[in-house]
Amino acid sequence: MPDSRLHAVPAATTPVRERILVIRLGGLRGIVQALGAMKAIRDHHAGAHVTLLTTAPYADFLRAADVADAVCCDPLPLLRPSAWRILLRRLHGGEFDRVYDLQCSLRSSLYFGLLPLPRPDWSGRAWGCSRPYAAPPGRGPLHPVDRLTEQLRQAGIPVVAPADLSFAGDGIGRFALPPRFALLAPGGRRQKGVYAFWPTDHYATLARGLLADGILPLLLGDARDAALTMRIAAQAPGSLDLAGQTSLADLAALARRAAFAVGNDNGALHLLAAAGAPTLALFSAAADPGLAAPRGRLVRILRATALQVVPVEEVLSALAQVERA
Repeated sequence: MPDSRLHAVPAATTPVRERILVIRLGGLRGIVQALGAMKAIRDHHAGAHVTLLTTAPYADFLRAADVADAVCCDPLPLLRPSAWRILLRRLHGGEFDRVYDLQCSLRSSLYFGLLPLPRPDWSGRAWGCSRPYAAPPGRGPLHPVDRLTEQLRQAGIPVVAPADLSFAGDGIGRFALPPRFALLAPGGRRQKGVYAFWPTDHYATLARGLLADGILPLLLGDARDAALTMRIAAQAPGSLDLAGQTSLADLAALARRAAFAVGNDNGALHLLAAAGAPTLALFSAAADPGLAAPRGRLVRILRATALQVVPVEEVLSALAQVERA
C-alpha cells in the first residue's frame, strides 16, 4: 500500500504581514499637522497592517481618514493600574515590527522601554532606538510638518504629501447655509503667560461687517469656546453660532465651501486651512508663524506684537487680499 504521506499537498500558508505602529496623540493642531505623515507611512507600507495609537477625541476622525487598519486609544491619564494594563496589553499584543513615533515626546519615548525584547525597529527620539531622529544641522527649529517630513526621510520614507482631508464627507446640509459664508474661529491657546486672542468686540464688529456685505459669519469652536462665541453672536445678531455643534468632518466640509476663514492660532483654524479654506491666521508676538502657522493652499499671516491693538480695518484689508487670491 503506497504511503499517502508522500503525496500529501502542503497546507496553504498565509504570508505574515508586517505590523506597523504609529503614535500620534492629541491635540487637534498636532493631529492635523501629522495627517500627511500618517498617509505617507500607510502608502510606504502598503502591504502591512498599520495600527495608530492616538487619543479618544480624534479616533473616529482618523478612522475615517483611512491612515491605519486599526485605531486604538491611549488610556490617558495613566494614573490607575488598569490604564497601565490596557497600554501594556496593546504594546505587547501588537507584536510590531516597526514603530513610527510621530509624537516624539517624553511620554511616547517611554513606550519604547515598555515594549518586549527584542524591541522593534523604532523611528523617534527614544534613547537607544534603531532609527533616532536628528534635527538637520544648521537649520534651527522646524515647523512640525517639516520636522515630521524630515523624520520620515531619515527613516526611509522620502515623500510626504500635504494633508488631504477630502475623505471628510459633506454632511453640513442640516445647517441650511446660504451660498456665501465665512468661518470665524475666535478661540485660542495660552502662550507664554498671555492670551493671544484678537478681542471679542473686534470679532463682533467683523461679523457685523460681513453680514452687511451679505456674508453669513459662522462662529466655530468646541464646547469650551461656547461662552466666547455666545458673546460675539449677541453683539452681531444674525451670525450663526456653531460652537460645540460641529464634528471635525463638519469643519472640513465647511472649509471646502467657505469664502474664507479667519481666527487666532488654534487647532480649528489649522484644520480649516488644511481642508482648503482661504485662511487669515492672526498671530501675536508670543508665537512664531514660521514654526506654528497653519498649512494649506492659501494661508496669509497677520502678526502684531499684541493682537489687542490690531484694528478691524486691518483685518478686513487682509481678508480682501485672501478672498481675491
